[in-house]
Amino acid sequence: MASRDAPLGHLARRIQLESAGPYTLRSLIDKVPLSTEGEDTDVVITCVEFWEGNLYIGTSAGEILHFVSLPAEKPEESIVTFILASRLEPTPGTLRSSLPLPKGIQQIVLLPLVNKACVLSNNILTFYSLPELSPAFRNSKVSGCSWVGGTDLGVGGDEDTGYEVIMICIKEKIRLVRVGNQPNPRRIKDIEYPGCLASASRGRVACVADSRTYALLDIENQQKMPLFPISSTEEKATETTEVGLKEDVSSAEPRGLRSASAAHAAATYGGGSAIHSRNTSIGAFVGGLSRKQPASRSRSRDQPGVAILDREDDLRVSQQDASPVGSISNGRSPTRASETYQQSSGSNSKIVTSDATHEKKVSLHRLALLKPHISSLNPSEFLLMTGTSSVEPGVGIFVNSDGDVVRGTLEFSQYPGTVVTDGGNPSTITTSASTEDDSEGYVLATTKRFLEASAQHGLEIQRWDIDAGEAKAWLAIPDNLDSASVRESSFAAVAHTGLGKTLTAMEVSFPEVGERLCSKRFNVSVSTGSRGDSTTPTTQPAAQNNTVVDEWEVTRNWQEHEFAVRLGKKSSRVVTWSGSSIFWVVRNPLALRLDAIIEQALQASAEHRLDQAKLVMVLEGIRNQEARTETEFLSLGYIRQKISIILFADLAKYRLGVYQYVNEQIFVEAGLDPRIILYMVPLLREDITEGPKGIWIHAGLVKLMNRQLFASKLESMPDVLLSKSDEFDILGLVRRFLTIWRQRKGFGSIPDEVQVFSTVDAALLHVLLFQDQHSLIGSKGSSMTRAELYAVVDQGVDCFDRAVELLEEFHRLYVLSRLYQSRKMAAKVLATWARIINGEHDDGGELADGENEVRKYLVKIRDLSLVEEYGTWLARRNPALGVQVFTDDNSRTKLPPNQVVQLLRLHAPDAVKVYLEHLVFGKKNIRYANDLISYYLDNVLAVLKESSDARSILAQSHEAYRALRPPKPTYRQFLVDNAITAPWWHDRFRLLELLGGSHGAGFQYDVPKVLERIEPFEDALVPESIILDGRQGRHQQALRLLTHGLGDYHTAINYCLLGGSSIFHPMSDRVDLDVAPSREEQTSLFKSLLSEFLRIEDMSDRIERTSELLERFGRFFDVTYVLEHIPDSWSVELISAFLMSAFRQLVSDKSEAVVTKALSGAENLKLSAEFIVKCEKLGPHIDRIEKSIAS
Repeated sequence: MASRDAPLGHLARRIQLESAGPYTLRSLIDKVPLSTEGEDTDVVITCVEFWEGNLYIGTSAGEILHFVSLPAEKPEESIVTFILASRLEPTPGTLRSSLPLPKGIQQIVLLPLVNKACVLSNNILTFYSLPELSPAFRNSKVSGCSWVGGTDLGVGGDEDTGYEVIMICIKEKIRLVRVGNQPNPRRIKDIEYPGCLASASRGRVACVADSRTYALLDIENQQKMPLFPISSTEEKATETTEVGLKEDVSSAEPRGLRSASAAHAAATYGGGSAIHSRNTSIGAFVGGLSRKQPASRSRSRDQPGVAILDREDDLRVSQQDASPVGSISNGRSPTRASETYQQSSGSNSKIVTSDATHEKKVSLHRLALLKPHISSLNPSEFLLMTGTSSVEPGVGIFVNSDGDVVRGTLEFSQYPGTVVTDGGNPSTITTSASTEDDSEGYVLATTKRFLEASAQHGLEIQRWDIDAGEAKAWLAIPDNLDSASVRESSFAAVAHTGLGKTLTAMEVSFPEVGERLCSKRFNVSVSTGSRGDSTTPTTQPAAQNNTVVDEWEVTRNWQEHEFAVRLGKKSSRVVTWSGSSIFWVVRNPLALRLDAIIEQALQASAEHRLDQAKLVMVLEGIRNQEARTETEFLSLGYIRQKISIILFADLAKYRLGVYQYVNEQIFVEAGLDPRIILYMVPLLREDITEGPKGIWIHAGLVKLMNRQLFASKLESMPDVLLSKSDEFDILGLVRRFLTIWRQRKGFGSIPDEVQVFSTVDAALLHVLLFQDQHSLIGSKGSSMTRAELYAVVDQGVDCFDRAVELLEEFHRLYVLSRLYQSRKMAAKVLATWARIINGEHDDGGELADGENEVRKYLVKIRDLSLVEEYGTWLARRNPALGVQVFTDDNSRTKLPPNQVVQLLRLHAPDAVKVYLEHLVFGKKNIRYANDLISYYLDNVLAVLKESSDARSILAQSHEAYRALRPPKPTYRQFLVDNAITAPWWHDRFRLLELLGGSHGAGFQYDVPKVLERIEPFEDALVPESIILDGRQGRHQQALRLLTHGLGDYHTAINYCLLGGSSIFHPMSDRVDLDVAPSREEQTSLFKSLLSEFLRIEDMSDRIERTSELLERFGRFFDVTYVLEHIPDSWSVELISAFLMSAFRQLVSDKSEAVVTKALSGAENLKLSAEFIVKCEKLGPHIDRIEKSIAS
């Protein structure tokens, strides 16, 4: 394709336009030797026929050139060679010079079932044997024949009987002749119809035409139904015969045998229905008719039929019977008719005239008779041509076998010289092989048009089976006449161009189809550099890159070549000729037709912006088109992919004025390898995974990608512009495109699935990282992009190594950790989080509470080594949080406490105490209480030893507490209320709880060892001394310290009640009653406490505390003991409450004893009475003396 700076010329544009049509030309034979050296050079081709590799060419010199095809030397070669086998002159002599009709070979009709050929030359019909064209039937000839043919298109020959029936027009009748293996052709019947020039037969119905009108013939019943004139200017065409009224055309000959072919046709004939209707009025179709033609008439089957011959006469017509065509219908003389026709189709003389002469010629055209054209479309319809003159538009009218007009009309720019129908009739019986295009019906007509100062001959093509509106196609036929002669000549002057339909089809090769559709390796070589640098793509063949082509690639290329040869095959029966060249008129392959439209858009874009809408319309046109062949399937895919490449390249270059329907769905539906799209974005080229065998796409796409047009577009697109928010976001399109492609994972029908989805994942991740990097933090777009980024990573990617590289490159460590999580790579996850927590830069900043995330993750994994490694790592950084890794009940990895303690002591010493606290206080595991006490003592004693402030704080706390007046809280509560944040203070509280028996009496520790360690600080650690004295049974010393050392009277009372255990644990804890002291022990302790209270220095405190003690706990004191120890100086009133309570208790005890005694007496009486009653029930029992003596 030319670049934008070099637009195509007018000729190239015209060729591109025509190549987009439904048909194209392919050379059959170039420079046919029409005449021998030294003879007439004005000889032209008049007709062409082809059958089973034999090509028969008729010339105006009255010769038939027989060519035989030679197959290609190699199967992959598509060129078929034709060699001249013979040159035959059916009617030698000078007879042709006096003939009124065109000289030379007029018709070649092949009858393959009987291996015969009918040749009409200079109005003489001759029979030959196929394929060598040797004379048949003893060189029988029929003179005065104007036309031959009429084989039943619906039935063909009768293979069982071995003959075919043809129609020949002689004199004033049509004669049905049976041609078979008999010594001579046999006449079946004659039908009165003078001057027949064309006919098409379907069963018992034949559509015929003379020089002026069309008519339908009922061959079996010998009836004719006139239709309408060929020329709409004919005013007398229907004077003698009413259009649509049947006439008897039976011959006066005797009745004979009935034609087997006609009988068979009558049995198999059936009328067809119209496919669609636009206008069914003949009067509307044929302008200038004197009156409106009836639409249809019912056909009477009861009218008398044709007189059938009594015998089948031998068809021996000698030269003496030869005469011109019989009288032409409607009273016109044969001479006038032939002369007029000759005027419209005369010789090929080249005459240059002025404009005035041209106008005179046009007037003569209007007076000339038009050549009739009859085409059989299907078993029930015929296409007939009508018009006014050869230079004015012609109209095609569809008529069914009942004479009714069906469908609409077809309009041609000029009255055609020849009309051929192709396809659209799957029921047609023909000896040619059916093709995939048979379902589409086309009408091809030879016309000419004037372009500027030149005339152009060609084929006007349009559909007949659907209503295509004004859609027409033009296919130019190569012309070697000068434009002046063409402009001045009539239709006959351009007789050197012609059109025909052969008996059998020939397979025509389209190498360019295979060259486009076969696969070719697209080499993507990207030079390594920093991101954002320009990369240099290499898509040239390996040989040009000085690389060695592997053997497998050579084999693959050869296979693709063979595949390409097979793809470009089309069959055709339509031929056209111009001068000495003959061409096949072949259905234009879909790939070439649509490719031409694309090329038109590209050529137009050389001067303006690419017409995106036009390309999208092409896609819409083939969106729902179902492929019928492998070639068509590949062609549709190729076109979709080519358009997607062009559209994307245009978007990547301009990104402005984007057509509204251009979106990612177009590129997805195209089925193009996404790596090709990504290759056009320099930012994403390094994400492409090529694989060991490279990327294989259609060769046409490789050629497209290699064009300088796209290279300039792609290389000039800087990556920094991709992030700008302009009219069209190309990266947004790529992102959506890749997202849809990613959903196709697992489909299994995608070539190079591993490499494709590896590339898709890498590119999508790259785009998301690029967009998220340039998004505003906290914006809606950023949150959506980030959410999609997380989704892609969490679902797993096929490009793991490339993803790691990208995430490291963009400094997205948290996203990298999520990628590792998707692969269950716990070690990598923890290592990445550790990097973030240790301060390594993470652009996303998503890991807000990293240490807690590590803890949660360690609880979920089962890898013991990782739990130990990162659990201790976390414990070093945050002991409280790190210990939770080993203490969480939901953890999937359980470690025994002793192992955890060892790990923590080895790797995180500061976390040992926290873990032991969890065991002792959380799990109530007293096994490690001694270790915890040791840790507490170490910490507390170390602080007291090194810090005088700490010692002063403790001393001041004692003095401050003693200075408080009752009622006052316990010393423990006082410490809680006035706690400081120093760690040693917290440790002392926990130490008091452990020493005070918070874990029950069953918890034992080494009291002497603890006493030994705190002895240097016993004045500061008074509560600890009290607890230890109680543990040793020195209750008197403990109560003395509580009363006089601390002044904690409430705790002293609790000491007596609890026996010295658990006096410094939280008040919410329950006391184990099973370990509570007995009453005697409590009484003893209260006596000791009373003695200490009586020694309180402050008299008021002494009296108050003693009175309160006796009043509240008087039940533990004996009145006598109290009275003995109370100072005599004290008033009785001070202990009145105790005395009253004691006396009341004594009275109560006495009364209780009396009642108990009385109840015991009553119970004794009751038991005695019950004994008496039982004895009475039993009665006396006598023991005999004999038994006693005997015993």
